[in-house]
Order: sequence, then structure tokens, then C-alpha cells
Amino acid sequence: MSQQHADPAFRPPQQARSRMSLRKVLAAAEHVLATSGIEEFTVAAVAEHAGVSVGAIYRRFTGKEQLLHAVKDQLLGQLETGVAEALRCAESGLDGVVAAFTHAMARTFSHHDRIFPDLLSGQRAERVERGLLALAVIQDALAEAAEPYRDDIRRADPGLALRVAARTITSSCVHRAATCQSWPDGLTWTSWADETTEMALAYLTSPQRTTHQ
Repeated sequence: MSQQHADPAFRPPQQARSRMSLRKVLAAAEHVLATSGIEEFTVAAVAEHAGVSVGAIYRRFTGKEQLLHAVKDQLLGQLETGVAEALRCAESGLDGVVAAFTHAMARTFSHHDRIFPDLLSGQRAERVERGLLALAVIQDALAEAAEPYRDDIRRADPGLALRVAARTITSSCVHRAATCQSWPDGLTWTSWADETTEMALAYLTSPQRTTHQ
């Protein structure tokens, strides 16, 4: 979990055994969120799935909200890291960069598709802020990786176009994760990433129309 973004009241453990115990608790928390949803998420349910006492969780977290914040921080950290690593290894060209970004998003959400929408729409201000920070980080990462290929972007403002593309891809990813159970689109996450990449590239490389006032 990223200590940089974590709840200031939470202190990540230093000892290896304690870190392993924390990973077990956070994995259990993810499971409870995925199977029961945020409305049914309780410290008792997490403790039962992790095989630890409720008191053991309360010795590390002040309560449910802080535990949720820790889960969110960990998953958003994975998203940031996954996107950054994919962009570092992206094939050359604007198409390679956009494909790497979109597929990295798809990989992360495919593993946590029932959790991310709830966490990104959390009601508490610090939870919303953490989600917005992650979205800004990955948006900036795409812009930086695409910088050498700005001449291939045929919009009036390439920087703005990249931000629009990043936000559209991210929004589509969140929406798909939130609705894939009730409104399936018949695609795998990989196929969705291929289709979404093609749409984003069509937008970025299409000449911008002149608007008439």
C-alpha cells in the first residue's frame, strides 16, 4: 500500500510478519466488498473472512472507514503503478501508447470490477480526493508518454485532446465495471480495451472540425 497517500492516522507496519497480516486483512476486505458490496461491509465480516479477531483489526484501524480507505489506497496504488509500468513498456507510436494505457486500465479493473466503482464514488471527502488524485496521476502519465507523438494528434489543442481521451477511457472503464454484471456488453476486458483504443485513436487523429458561431 502506498504510504504517501494513506490515511495519516494509519501507520503501515514495519515488521515482515505484521505486513503479511495486514495483506491478509486487506485481501479479506476486498473479498467482502466484492461479494457483499459496500453497504454490507463491516469489520466483523472482514475479521471472519481473514480468520482474525475483530479486536485485531481495531488495533490497526480506527474502524470501517479507515479500513475502506486503506483498501482504496492499495487498489488505486495498483492502478497508478500498472499504468506507469505499461506506458514505460509501450510500443512506439501514439497507437502503442494509447493501447498500453487502455489495456493497463482494463487489466486492473478486470481483477476488481465489483470494487472500484464503489470506492471511486465513496461519500467521504478524503476517499473522493484519493480517487481524484489517482485519476490525475494516470491522466498525466498518458500525456507524458504521448508527448513525443504530439504531431500525430490532429486536434487544435493536443494537450486538451489527450486529457479528453484519458478521461473518456477512464470513465468508460469505471462505467463498464459498474454495469458489466447487470448490463453485459458481450466483450472480454481485452476486447473492450481493443475497441476503446480504436475509438480514442480515431478521435485523436481526426482533424478537428471548424465550429461556426
